Amino acid sequence: MCLQNRMNESIVSFSQQIEMLQEKLKQADAVLIGAGAGLSTAAGFIYSGDRFERYFQDFHEKYGITDIYSGGFYPFETLEEYWAWWSRHIFYNRYVDAPVPVYDKLRTAVKGTDYFVLTTNVDHQFQRAGFDKRRLFYTQGDYGLWQCSRACHDRTYDNEVTVRRMLDEQEDMKVPSELVPYCPVCGAPMAMNLRSDDTFVQDKGWYEAAGRYEAFLKEHGNGRILLLELGVGGNTPGIIKYPFWQMTAANSRASYICINYGEAAAPFQISSRSVCIDEDIDKVMTALLKLESK
Repeated sequence: MCLQNRMNESIVSFSQQIEMLQEKLKQADAVLIGAGAGLSTAAGFIYSGDRFERYFQDFHEKYGITDIYSGGFYPFETLEEYWAWWSRHIFYNRYVDAPVPVYDKLRTAVKGTDYFVLTTNVDHQFQRAGFDKRRLFYTQGDYGLWQCSRACHDRTYDNEVTVRRMLDEQEDMKVPSELVPYCPVCGAPMAMNLRSDDTFVQDKGWYEAAGRYEAFLKEHGNGRILLLELGVGGNTPGIIKYPFWQMTAANSRASYICINYGEAAAPFQISSRSVCIDEDIDKVMTALLKLESK
């Protein structure tokens, strides 16, 4: 499929793109936001460098772990070590506010519109920023939920209270044994509710959110809808990117906007109704709100 990156067109400046974004938002009867990891990166949730060293330097020194992402796959010998890692991993990426308020700016930008959010992010920052939780569909899980590691039943469990205790009470990169969580049904160790293999639990809340997403598409999919893609890369394009392209192509009244630093592109077939902004998402949202305030 032929792609077109509109940032390569010298006749379209950044300020013009912001004006086009503003106009698309005004014209749309509904906005479908598709958010990937790039949005959380723009919000300051960096998984390497200074931020990793600040919270995980001891794990780096002992185990050689070099970033937060890869640490989630480290084969710790004990559950006490495993949950010492994961309690920090969860807390600093789920239960703290984003260092950069890009989610807040996005909420302001779509305030008063009929919107829905489809996201592969698991840090729950949309809800922390005040987005209506009934307008959110987290397809890949939530750092704030645990499930049975054997997926023996389809329920998930909030983990905030225990995670905070794990963080406070861990010593020498181990949590107290009494804090290690086990499945209340089969007794197996608990695991993160993250889609990494076929044991991922889609609980009642997941299906309810999926139903609300389907209802939103049924109501607005053939109308004047803006498909706003933010920070979606090529890891799981079948969830957001490809469907957004297909929906735009199938609906002549739809518009597509892609904001992605280094990866802003659209198929040639929908380029006339697309705006691709190769720039930091926070910079774009800041410029948009500045324009709105004039």
